This record gives sequence, structure tokens and C-alpha cells, in this order.
Amino acid sequence: MQYVELFKIALLAALWLLVIVPVVPSMVDTWFSHSDNSHAVLVPIISLYFTWSKRTELAETAKTGSFLGGLFLTGCLALFLISYIGGIAFGVRLMIVASLIGLVWNCWGWSSLRVLAFPLGFLFFMVPIPDTLLNMVSFPLQLQATNISTWVIRLFSIPVYREGNMLYFVQTQLEVAEACSGIRSIVALTMLSVLMAYLSDTSWQKKAFLVACAIPVALLANILRVSGTGILAHFYGDKVARGFLHDFSGLVVFLFGFAVMLLLFRLLDWDGPQLQK
Repeated sequence: MQYVELFKIALLAALWLLVIVPVVPSMVDTWFSHSDNSHAVLVPIISLYFTWSKRTELAETAKTGSFLGGLFLTGCLALFLISYIGGIAFGVRLMIVASLIGLVWNCWGWSSLRVLAFPLGFLFFMVPIPDTLLNMVSFPLQLQATNISTWVIRLFSIPVYREGNMLYFVQTQLEVAEACSGIRSIVALTMLSVLMAYLSDTSWQKKAFLVACAIPVALLANILRVSGTGILAHFYGDKVARGFLHDFSGLVVFLFGFAVMLLLFRLLDWDGPQLQK
């Protein structure tokens, strides 16, 4: 009977793979072609690592099929089909992860799903953000970064005039482009904050605070990037805002944000000095 059940699970998993394989290449291509989604490349690797780390606990968990899991899986596949027919790439990609959750729930039951809850849920970070949503969020962030950076630059007694997302200096001008909106750092740091929160042994309130800090930290780091670039542009021209220096500054800003998040992670995990008895 055990072999029959294993065969059913293997057959169901093979059918699931057969369904999703045609749409996976386009999603992977989006990871590499759109810099805002480049973090997604690491997501399956991280998920596989935490799944492997749960192997002992998973082996000790009773595995029983779930009717509710089957209903959930069926619903996810139906939404997958509707999204595929309607050309809704975001819906298709979301249902890849959701249907995998339903597959585990249906085949192994709720207890096993709870064991694998984080590795499976973390996979949602590999779903590329729709361009429509990016456009809605990035432009207000551009304007906000430009506005605050203008104020910061003026603190250094540098004359600058702002018009929209343009900064005008005496000898040059600087455009705060979409890539400088900070959306890339927000998504990447949010992913890292969720990972840190999972690894933390502190309370759920502190974990929630850590995740909530990802957005303001990313915005702060991006404002520092734009302000720093503006100050350099004032002295050395707009060439500092292009090419290698622009890309390198993006890396530095991300590392700064990561360092701040790591510091918060350490502080939240710190219980203070222990008094000796």
C-alpha cells in the first residue's frame, strides 16, 4: 500500500511539473533581464537549503493526505489556467508557488505543511513584481528621493534647484531616474529582513519590527545615494552619475542597508548583559 501511495504522489508531482514547466523559463528570464527582480535568483536556493535543514523533522512527521489540501490545489490550478489563458503573468507565477503549497498539503497533510511553511512561503519572493505596480510605486519614490536629497544637498551650502525628478546645479544637471527610486533596495531588503526574522530567536513583535524596518532603511540608503551623487555631480560634473560609479554606488547603498538591517538583527537578538549569580 505504501508503494501505491508513493506512486500516486510521484504521479501527481510529475503532472504538476508538466503544467508549470512551460511558464518557468519566462519567469527566469525576467529575473536576469530586469534588475529589480535580480534578487529572485537566490530565492529557490535559499528555500532548498531550509527545506533540506527540515529533513529530520519532516521524516518524523506523520504524512496523511488532506482533502482540504486537494481542494486548495485544485483551486490554485484553476486560477493558474485562468491567468494563463488571460495572459496574466503575475497570476500564473503566483499560482506556481501556491499550487506547490497545495501539492504538499494534499499529499503530506497539514502537519508536514507547517514544517515546510517558511521554505515554501519564502518562494513567493521569486515571483517578479508586475511592471504596472513598479511604475505606480517607483515614480512617487523618485519624487520623494529627489525632494529630500535636495534638502540634504542644500545643507552643504550647494545651490541646487529641483524640478520634478531633475536636480539643476550651477554647472550641470542630474536626473533621478527610475533605477534610483529605491524600489530595488526595498524588495531585496524586505526579503533579507524576512530571512533574518526567521533566523532570530526573539519574539514575534521584534520580528515584525525588523521586517517593518526594511522599507525605511532602504529609503534612507537611497536618499544617501542620490544626495551623495548630487554633491559629487556639483564638483565633478554629471559623469559621476553614469557608468561604473553609478552602478558601484548602487552596490554600496545596498551593502549599507544590509549592514543596518544586520545591526538591527543583532540588537533585537541581544538580551543585554547577563548578571552572574
